[in-house]
Amino acid sequence: MQILVIDGMGGGLGKLIIEKIKAELPLVEITAVGTNTVATTVMLKAGADHGATGENAVVHNSGRVDFIIGGVGIAFANSMHGEVSPKMAKAVSKSPAHKILIPIEKCNVTVMGVQTAPVHVYVEEVVGKLLGIR
Repeated sequence: MQILVIDGMGGGLGKLIIEKIKAELPLVEITAVGTNTVATTVMLKAGADHGATGENAVVHNSGRVDFIIGGVGIAFANSMHGEVSPKMAKAVSKSPAHKILIPIEKCNVTVMGVQTAPVHVYVEEVVGKLLGIR
C-alpha cells in the first residue's frame, strides 16, 4: 500500500497523520509532499519514507499511489491561503487513488453532514479506514 500525504502551512496535520499511520501500519510506504519546505521537513521528521515539495511533486506523485490523504483543501484550487495551486487540486481530483480528506474549515470549505471534531479524532478515523481497506 502506497500513501501520499499532502500538507502545507506548518505541516502539523500531515505530521499527525503520518505518525498515526506509521504506529498502526509500520510497513506502509508514505510519501509526504508539502506545499512548502517547512511542511515537507515536518512530515519527514514524523516518519515519512519519502518527501518532496511543491506543485510538480503533487502532480507527479498523485497518480502513483493507492491513497491520497490530507485536509479537504488539497482538492480546491487556491486553498490554504493560496498554497494549493490549480494544477495541484486538479492532480488530486483526477488521481485514481482513493482520497481520504479531513474536513478543515480553515480552507473555507464546509462539508455538510460532518460533525465538527478535533483533528486527532479525524486522524484516528483515517487509520481506521486504512485498516478496513487493506
